[in-house]
Amino acid sequence: MSVILTRTTGLSDRETHYCPGCTHGIIHRLAAEVLEELTLLDDAIGCASVGCSILSYNYFTCDMVECTHGRAPAVATGIKRVHPDRTVFTYQGDGDLASIGTAEIVHAAHRGENITVIFVNNAVYGMTGGQMAPTTLPGQKVTTAPLGRDIAHSGLPLRISEMFAQIPGAAFIERASVHNPKAVRKAKRALRKAFDYQMAGTGFTMVEVLSTCPTGWGLSPVEALSWLEENMIPYYPLGVFKSPEDKPCTVKK
Repeated sequence: MSVILTRTTGLSDRETHYCPGCTHGIIHRLAAEVLEELTLLDDAIGCASVGCSILSYNYFTCDMVECTHGRAPAVATGIKRVHPDRTVFTYQGDGDLASIGTAEIVHAAHRGENITVIFVNNAVYGMTGGQMAPTTLPGQKVTTAPLGRDIAHSGLPLRISEMFAQIPGAAFIERASVHNPKAVRKAKRALRKAFDYQMAGTGFTMVEVLSTCPTGWGLSPVEALSWLEENMIPYYPLGVFKSPEDKPCTVKK
């Protein structure tokens, strides 16, 4: 019998701690498959964030560093400057990247640091109990806004990819999703492009991936996939927001 699909060597055989239906596992696999296919597992250094993905260093088989909350881009900057020949990436959630770590990620992009950022957006603080995040949708009900996010009080959710597309030092910005098989395939291609651009020395690259949080949203895994498609994608449209073909990027050598 021919083998159709095997476990990627980019992931360990440890059982993950994620809730049933959480799509962090899918995103882990996509990133690990890309690193394996590019033969980067012995070369890559990942920077794990604080949040639901805090234990991701247990799952990726490349070198991993645990970072303090929001500081993964700063750690990645230091690693890349000391080891410019290594492939360096961060794996961050929306609370980590878009809230406490906003300064670090913005300035890393403005400096054109040659790192890759995997930004997982599930519109909620998943690990700490489902509180409102900078990416929580208008009207979305969360534990700290039981009547729904009131934009008159909390403002509009941050569209990180659109913001970063305006930064001169950012070379490649794409938003993907993992709500169905077609989207999963596109997300993998986006990650592949991001790592390819880093290997070419192009500059700062980021892939935002829309992800589900069935527990935080109070939905079943299947309902959560539909909710993402029906509610998140209209506010967070998928696609490439910036690529090296659009405008040259000035990279710190």
